[in-house]
Amino acid sequence: MVFSALLRKVVKRGSLTIVGADGKRTEFGDGSGEPVTIRFHDKTVSTEIALNPYLKLGEAFMDGRLTIDKPATIYELLDLLTSNLGRNFAGPVFEIYGALRRMKRRIDQHNPVGKAEKNVAHHYDLDGGIYDLFLDRDKQYSCAYFQRPDMTLEEAQHAKKRHIAAKLGIEPGMRVLDIGCGWGGMALTLAEETGAEVVGVTLSHEQLKVAQRRAEERGLADKVEFRLQDYRLIKENFDRVVSVGMFEHVGVGHYREYFDGVMNLLTHDGVALIHTIGRLDGPGSTNPWIAKYIFPGGYIPALSEMSGVVERTGLFMTDVEILRLHYAETLREWRRRFMERRETAARIYDERFCRMWEFYLAGSETSFRNEGMVVFQMQLAKKIDTLPLTRDYMLEEERRLAGAERTPQQRLMAGD
Repeated sequence: MVFSALLRKVVKRGSLTIVGADGKRTEFGDGSGEPVTIRFHDKTVSTEIALNPYLKLGEAFMDGRLTIDKPATIYELLDLLTSNLGRNFAGPVFEIYGALRRMKRRIDQHNPVGKAEKNVAHHYDLDGGIYDLFLDRDKQYSCAYFQRPDMTLEEAQHAKKRHIAAKLGIEPGMRVLDIGCGWGGMALTLAEETGAEVVGVTLSHEQLKVAQRRAEERGLADKVEFRLQDYRLIKENFDRVVSVGMFEHVGVGHYREYFDGVMNLLTHDGVALIHTIGRLDGPGSTNPWIAKYIFPGGYIPALSEMSGVVERTGLFMTDVEILRLHYAETLREWRRRFMERRETAARIYDERFCRMWEFYLAGSETSFRNEGMVVFQMQLAKKIDTLPLTRDYMLEEERRLAGAERTPQQRLMAGD
């Protein structure tokens, strides 16, 4: 059996039991840890997964052709598999799949202006109620920053925004561009806490409506402007540019276009901060299940892919920070909240959607825990002497922002 042979090569640690459609049980691993039992409900599913594991495992779970015996969940299965695979597994089957995916990645990630908007709509124009089920109150859909392990999600997301604001060195009255502004949380916080004038751009109609409404509700419509606009079409200049969780959607073939765009958008002494998921094991390819069902056109970059392009634009890399495991903790909290409200999600969509979303959150979390996924924060400047010589200014500004007096409404929005 091809599937059993594949699992024998992968599962060396842990306790995994497969129950076939005929009731036959097969065990894998060394018996350690909590047992995980999965059941196949038709005779062909195991062969399909063996021939295309990165796509078909998720599809089988979504379709109910593969189920997991309680108390284990899809998270325990994916954690067992990814912890065995790690990020350096060199099995021939996985090498072949990796090579094929890398060959076609530029086609998959071709994101011209019109197609980019369609790709964004696929994920971000879902019924907004879905995101309310698991995000913090500020609707931050990116990695939080857990300065303390006991932080709530709301606190950690606000800490993330302050961490980024401190690196930008914003002064009151500066013009800031937020590329991929989401539901507006970063732009609104920058305006409130630094006195900046902010323009936020998104390609999602749903996000735009929410962001504009929030600006009106918080009395910031004169300080923050939200637009439905591709950053490549902006002809203005800004003192600061920030981009959080958007670079993953650019596509590897568009990196030079992106960083050239940042260069052109900045004033002569401008500074940019790019916050993106990254991979530690060099250039790769997008998981085909993620590309098909979650983020079409998306790709997680290696630092070498980003830095190599930046070097050719004339921008200076003035700081790079790698956030380890912060996104794993963020995703754990998102998954917990989603599962608590799973019945509501099923009413908004259906059971298949819930299984898809559960697989997405669990698979993403295990990737950050076991497969070398991290978050890069890359600071860029047009002049080598724009920023102070040491990083002390970042820490001082972060403390200042954390201790600054805020209105009751601001404290409520921050979850304080």
